[in-house]
Amino acid sequence: MTTRESIADTLENIALLLELKGENPFKVRAYRTGAEIVATYGGDIIQKAKDNDLGDTKGIGKALAEKLHEIASTGKLGYYEKLRAEFPESIFDLFEISGLGPKKIKALYDKLNVVSIAALEQVCKSGDAAQLPGFGAKSSQKILDAIEFRRQHADQFRFGDVAESAERILLALHDHPDTIKAAIAGSYRRGKEVLHDLDFIVSTEHPEAIMSFFVAMPEVASISVQGSTKSTVLLDSGLQCDLRTVSAAEYPFALNYFTGSKEHNIAMRSRALKLGYTLNEYRLIPAGNKEPLPLPRETIRTEEDLYAALSLDLIPPVLRENTGEIEVSEQGELPALVKLEDLRGTFHNHTTASDGKCSLQEMAAAARQLGLQYLGISDHSKSSFQANGLDAGQLLAQAEEIRQLNDTFGKEFKLFTGVECDILKDGSLDYPDEVLSQLDYVVASVHNAFTLPENEMTARIISAVENPHITMIGHLTGRLLLTREPYAVDVAKVIDACAANATIIEINANPRRLDMDWRWWKHAREKGVKCSINPDAHHTSQLQYLKYGVNIAQKGWLTSNDVINCLSLKEVEKLLNA
Repeated sequence: MTTRESIADTLENIALLLELKGENPFKVRAYRTGAEIVATYGGDIIQKAKDNDLGDTKGIGKALAEKLHEIASTGKLGYYEKLRAEFPESIFDLFEISGLGPKKIKALYDKLNVVSIAALEQVCKSGDAAQLPGFGAKSSQKILDAIEFRRQHADQFRFGDVAESAERILLALHDHPDTIKAAIAGSYRRGKEVLHDLDFIVSTEHPEAIMSFFVAMPEVASISVQGSTKSTVLLDSGLQCDLRTVSAAEYPFALNYFTGSKEHNIAMRSRALKLGYTLNEYRLIPAGNKEPLPLPRETIRTEEDLYAALSLDLIPPVLRENTGEIEVSEQGELPALVKLEDLRGTFHNHTTASDGKCSLQEMAAAARQLGLQYLGISDHSKSSFQANGLDAGQLLAQAEEIRQLNDTFGKEFKLFTGVECDILKDGSLDYPDEVLSQLDYVVASVHNAFTLPENEMTARIISAVENPHITMIGHLTGRLLLTREPYAVDVAKVIDACAANATIIEINANPRRLDMDWRWWKHAREKGVKCSINPDAHHTSQLQYLKYGVNIAQKGWLTSNDVINCLSLKEVEKLLNA
């Protein structure tokens, strides 16, 4: 199936292979730019490619337009197939290893004929890789650690990476004429940041027809099981998907049970027993000889009915982790969780001034189109040279440009001047206070020296927290989901320091980060620490990451009162001025 994602992946893979061949960097960049354009294009770029109507699309030249037409029309690209034939298929796996970029992979390929992760592991263990320029023993050990990390997480997928496929499959199931109701259950419905599989529940009177339709979907690469009420398939991505069909009467019970979590289900069954019932994935029935509370089974048509039958308010799926939600629900005190539509603006966004892909004006226009009242610009600071970080002069010049641009917006929208300031190894900041004091806000983040001992890393971050010019801490633990472990830091101590200094902690909504972890937010909320949901957007399209951040905020029990970017423009101006 030809999708926007598959086309973008093809162009990105071409760029990678051209780098391995040592091709002209401009040629490589053209394909990488093409991949970004395809992935972020606002309209139906596949149809435009089929119609040979890409001539006016900025960044896509004639040669690339012809290739996109070929892919969109035939599902294949001869140039790509020919290029791939020059390399073993396994070489693409090397790009998934943290710390390995195209230059290092090219050196490994050219000097040691490394074409797979197995071969990479062998040359790192033997010491051969350490002899190459730019490697060494420490680099080899880091690569071995990254290989082991990948091996441990081989059957896991990031929420953001599977969301589009999940919703596309759900929509197809919804649209089937034999479907009564359909939903995604499991950890996806609970908003977990990392998933093992997808669980679909469909109520129908014709399960065989639904099953036949499900296993024949274009995304399906192979069928593991095809039964009358349950089928399991593997998608092209390797993700496992399970479908269960139930009757309309069974649907609310099945949806609740297969949403989980396991711990939440155990607590629900225990509560049902105390009330005289047995609860399972298909029904709620009287237990043994105990006289149950009056409860006609036919009154349970929804999950809300099920919870009401157990004298509970409906518990949102994101909270079903058995972390106190049942007790709070029983008392009628579940929080009104923050919603995407509550957000009035956001911070931590990049432009072409550092490593962003869109200009200041383009980012502002995209934010206004989304209905936001404000947008914070925080390009990288000078020590992040790999991200084209700004020196003090460039930063203050950008701040002046933002002030001038704000004069054109009127009172309905505002850009805030900021920076993502590196927290250096010793805890000092990348700019002196006299520079930071001229900005509206500052995001402080760690971008290097990840291997410090926990006490040193914690002290490093707390030093930034205690600086009066620091507004918020960015991606607190530095993790990259399924790619890089968080660095060692005492999160509880940092939260305490933020509470003492009125420093905000962000939820970095990039689906590769989702940091600070949702498991800490309930604690942070109790300490009075405020949150800012930030997309860390490097392109206008990445402002959409806000939805992932809201999801994590909900899992952390946060309300709109806990999130500063739910404040109006006037309110957030007052907060930043304070």
